[in-house]
Amino acid sequence: MKLKKQVTVCGAAIFCVAVFSLYLMLDRVQHDPTRHQSGGNFPRSQISVLQNRIEQLEQLLEENHEIISHIKDSVLELTAHAEGQPALPQHPLNGSWVLPAESRPSFLSVSPQDCQFALGGKGQSPDLQMLAVYSLLPFDNQDGGVWKQGFDITYEPSEWDTEPLQVFVVPHSHNDPGWIKTFDKYYYDQTQHILNSMLLKMQEDPRRRFIWSEISFFSKWWDNISAQKRAAVRRLVGNGQLEMVTGGWVMPDEANSHYFAMIDQLIEGHQWLEKNIGVTPRSGWAVDPFGYSSTMPYLLKRSNLTAMLIQRVHYTIKKHFAATQNLEFMWRQTWDPDSSTDILCHMMPFYSYDVPHTCGPDPKICCQFDFKRLPGGRINCPWKVPPRAITDANVAERAQLLLDQYRKKSKLYRSKVLLVPLGDDFRYDKPQEWDAQFLNYQRIFDFLNSRPDLHVQAQFGTLSDYFDALYKKVGIVPGMRPPGFPVLTGDFFSYADREDHYWTGYFTSRPFYKSLDRVLESHLRGAEILYSLALAHARRAGADGRYPLSDYALLTNARRNLGLFQHHDAIAGTAKEAVAVDYGVRLLHSLTNLKRVIINAAHYLVLGDKDTYHHNPAAPFLGMDETRSSQDSLPERTVIKLDTSPRFLVVFNPLEQERLSVVPVLVDTPHVRVLSEEGQPLPSQLSAVWNSATDVVPDVYQVSVLARLPALGLRVLQLHKFLDGHATPRASTRLYLHGRDMPVHKPEAVPLHVFPAAADDFCLENQHLQACFLGRTGLLQSLRQAGEQQVHRVSSEFLVYGTRTSKDKSGAYLFLPDGEAKPYTPRDPPVVRVMEGPLFSEVSSYYQHVQTVVRLYSVPGVEGLSLDVSCVVDIRDHINKELALRFSTDIESDDTFFTDLNGFQIQARRYQRKLPLQANFYPMPAMAYIQDMQSRLTLLTAQALGVSSLHSGQLEVILDRRLMQDDNRGLGQGLKDNKRTCNRFRLLLERRSTANKSSGFFSKLVSMFKALSFSGTRTGSPEVQDERPISFPSLLSHITSVHLNAEALVMPVALEKLALPALRSFVPLATTLPCDFHILNLRTLQAEDDSLPSAEAALILHRKGFDCSLEAKNLGFNCTTSQGKVSLGGLFQGLELGSLQPTSLTLMYPLGTASNSTNIHLDPMEIATFRIRLG
Repeated sequence: MKLKKQVTVCGAAIFCVAVFSLYLMLDRVQHDPTRHQSGGNFPRSQISVLQNRIEQLEQLLEENHEIISHIKDSVLELTAHAEGQPALPQHPLNGSWVLPAESRPSFLSVSPQDCQFALGGKGQSPDLQMLAVYSLLPFDNQDGGVWKQGFDITYEPSEWDTEPLQVFVVPHSHNDPGWIKTFDKYYYDQTQHILNSMLLKMQEDPRRRFIWSEISFFSKWWDNISAQKRAAVRRLVGNGQLEMVTGGWVMPDEANSHYFAMIDQLIEGHQWLEKNIGVTPRSGWAVDPFGYSSTMPYLLKRSNLTAMLIQRVHYTIKKHFAATQNLEFMWRQTWDPDSSTDILCHMMPFYSYDVPHTCGPDPKICCQFDFKRLPGGRINCPWKVPPRAITDANVAERAQLLLDQYRKKSKLYRSKVLLVPLGDDFRYDKPQEWDAQFLNYQRIFDFLNSRPDLHVQAQFGTLSDYFDALYKKVGIVPGMRPPGFPVLTGDFFSYADREDHYWTGYFTSRPFYKSLDRVLESHLRGAEILYSLALAHARRAGADGRYPLSDYALLTNARRNLGLFQHHDAIAGTAKEAVAVDYGVRLLHSLTNLKRVIINAAHYLVLGDKDTYHHNPAAPFLGMDETRSSQDSLPERTVIKLDTSPRFLVVFNPLEQERLSVVPVLVDTPHVRVLSEEGQPLPSQLSAVWNSATDVVPDVYQVSVLARLPALGLRVLQLHKFLDGHATPRASTRLYLHGRDMPVHKPEAVPLHVFPAAADDFCLENQHLQACFLGRTGLLQSLRQAGEQQVHRVSSEFLVYGTRTSKDKSGAYLFLPDGEAKPYTPRDPPVVRVMEGPLFSEVSSYYQHVQTVVRLYSVPGVEGLSLDVSCVVDIRDHINKELALRFSTDIESDDTFFTDLNGFQIQARRYQRKLPLQANFYPMPAMAYIQDMQSRLTLLTAQALGVSSLHSGQLEVILDRRLMQDDNRGLGQGLKDNKRTCNRFRLLLERRSTANKSSGFFSKLVSMFKALSFSGTRTGSPEVQDERPISFPSLLSHITSVHLNAEALVMPVALEKLALPALRSFVPLATTLPCDFHILNLRTLQAEDDSLPSAEAALILHRKGFDCSLEAKNLGFNCTTSQGKVSLGGLFQGLELGSLQPTSLTLMYPLGTASNSTNIHLDPMEIATFRIRLG
């Protein structure tokens, strides 16, 4: 009876929400003041159009029987579950089993206002849209004379008579935290000497200036200097001589890094600066990343920086921006409806950030003013004209020569303020260089400044000195848009520094470490959140004295190691082999430590009686889910040994949404049952574990269990060994040997059928999808969605790129292929293994260099709506080859495709036929998709790789690259240290709700709303137009991405036979978060002693932008949106929110005053940080 009441209430609520949404929309359409023109009246034609559309909406109201049927289905589903009926799509094998007891139907309720954002249409068009700029330019690479990639610059000497030229020479030293040498070796050999000399030499003359960016190095140096020297550093910073620019742990790669890690290293650097020096960075400095993402300006703006600088941009773009005086611009996010994300960006105009390419257009002249290259030194000028020391006799001639370069460079910018960087990699490491540069330049400045007829004021400056002078000159507040400066949207990939040398290889280089990076990132986020929650609960219970606070030092170390790896030669895969090993050792060390932090937190949180908690580091309460034997090996999963006593598992879900997941566990017996905490049997499937194509691992079985896991919570499960009664359903396997004579070791307890020949074509199917495969290859051929007649061609194939035969060949940075890819032709045909079971089925294809597994889950919710694809790649016997995976479809995508930037946002791309093949590859840290008016195909990835769409309907990704030579960019090595690497993907096919006339009430509603809001403005591809090429993933795509990147962690209770304390599942959230909200982090802040935690934490939230026009299926949990409103007060069960202070992204600035209200609001795409106190 109680159940029926619940059902009635649930059904009525859904119906009311739907009708009320309709009413609001009608009301909005009729009364929205923005729709009235200034005269207050619509033209008659518009009124009639509106009337027609309102009538259509009224007709749609009559179709509400669809809602009723939806409720009816939910009621039936709920009743079926309540009565214990099997809820799975396939018939139960060997007995009955049911969904978890708390299973319930889920619903999707998206506020129509939340759909508006993705439609765009608001805001002004930018002056510079990078997709349009690419379409416009000829990319003809004409010889520009002394400025080879530019043009001849002329000026009239009288141009500065009324407004003198103001020159800021900015000394800098670019310190890579690992590249040719390891981080530590660089520090001991060079960086410590640079900083020691800086401290000494800056104090000799108050006119001297210096900037520094890498806090990883600076903090190491700080730890090794005296209190007296620290005070001197603070004085130099305080009086403006030394500026910390950007202030991140590193200068991150912007192609492969994920936004979690980009933010984390920025917080780590900024928190260190605030605590140790008391300074907040104001300007961004990124001279060396190989291309630039529009995510970075957003993060800097949210951190309260007011300006930024970039350098490595395609030489044709630089030339075009220089010719149009657009090298300084306001960089705005593509999706920003106003100017709230604008930040001033300065683009350096020339080839490099070294001295020959920074004073002006002629490197032969500029090199003569790099006084480290004075005759007798270790480096000289390649242009054969050496620098000369400045004397009274030559100062007039030398100053005039340099001023000519300054004036020419100044002509490329809109203001009469000029920035001239003075430095290079690891410069200023000896006192002699400080003297050579600073004394000679000061003589030049003194001469120039003493001659009023030259109309120039020259001085040393910091980066912010330059930007402050620029803002002062144009008469506006720092951070505002200078008059006449253009607004730009888009990004700066892909980068070429000369000719057709595109830096698109590093999007894939060393994929093993790109994958390990994301595993560590996922563990760090999980450990931060669980540690923060465990600590808050322990403090509330007065048990924090027994809790291992020392775990905080492990978190700090992991933050710093992950941060270090975001460096643009680390995650990029462009460091020496020994340096890559050093990074790998650091990543693995932190991964192991984070597993310990998670285990300790989980141990405390699942104990029924917290008083029994005892932390014993020598004998952890929980075991690890997997181990890695070395920094370059794939993980090996823990095998759980079963005997007569039950074994307990604790499963951690790092997502902020409840998830219905298939959890895999390895056991040593086929006689296993999995029960819930309450002792209810759970749906499970038993399968063999394979060593190779034909060889099973003896006495090891995988039991996969379907479990509903609480959001950010811990679920307790039981494993029982049993010898009688109902067995766990076993998956059956067919093995096709394709004519190869191979011995097969059959598993004992799992059915296996061996076929000597190749298979016929075959299909796998669940309630949502049918996936068909080519029998002879085992590769995917087509997909068909449930309820559709149409079969979509989605065929996969492996391809191989070679490299050129000429002198310039592919290397760690560059992709220089010898033409289009050729089909991968292995020595032997593949062995294909097809496994079918009640929870999932999969196809494994074993080739010589790649083993691919395509899995289809037969479970409700997110897992069953896409294909799980993994490729284990081993190309260690290849020479100068790159292995690619290509999907070919019948989607009419033309030349347009979409890739993500840092997992944060989507950027539209266009295949440029006028550019070489390698120019059309882009980074894919999280996803890429192609689409037409009917469908969208998304490839979601668990590691950053290079991606492209070279023909309509295609998506291809580079899996690994093995290259035998250096590509002449300073590394001095090829890529020959390949590992056996596992690349993991999800393939998601979605149907547009507008593509199908019978696609249901809600989809029609969305399409009507779209038509009402933005009538007739778009043509061609639904989301690409040069003015605002804006696109978003669907909610399903977002959720699939986090499922892929944040897997559930399975931790066995270590005690096998001893009496166990009572364990209880931990459910931390009292309410469900809106499903467009992502908890990016809950990061406990450090105390005065930085190895210990404070009582405060940073809660970082991201509200995702999403596309409503793609049909949403049953996601397996209740997915609602709330127009960006969330109440944090009652979010954490059993904890009180003691304080809530909105802050800038990196917690350096409070935003407004802390109020008693715990209600917050985020705009779509907004990332917001809150300083909170939980207890």
